[in-house]
Amino acid sequence: MITISIDPRSTESPSTQVKAALMSAIVAERLEAGTRLPPIRQLAGDLGLAANTVAKAYKDLEADGFVASNGRRGTVVLAPSAAAPEPVAQRAADEFAATIRRLGLDPATALSMVTDALAR
Repeated sequence: MITISIDPRSTESPSTQVKAALMSAIVAERLEAGTRLPPIRQLAGDLGLAANTVAKAYKDLEADGFVASNGRRGTVVLAPSAAAPEPVAQRAADEFAATIRRLGLDPATALSMVTDALAR
């Protein structure tokens, strides 16, 4: 299993941080297809979070095609290729745009940041 750390000072919600950590591990294949994720309550307890917070992260990962929930059998990792990249990228873009608006940055600055990030 991977190590997940939550930054309480982050502008991202804890559920977004959990989702990002798991998604990154799945894409990098540090979590292989078929790997069973910890039960929601267990991971929530380990991270000091509410169970609903982890449940939201798992639900979002399932919606993006990274995991499949099998009821009492738990949540398992799907092959990275099973996730369609466009919906995931669109959701990330939407979240980025919301953050930019919340911070009051202008669109030109935001686009410059994205261009720079893509060039790295």
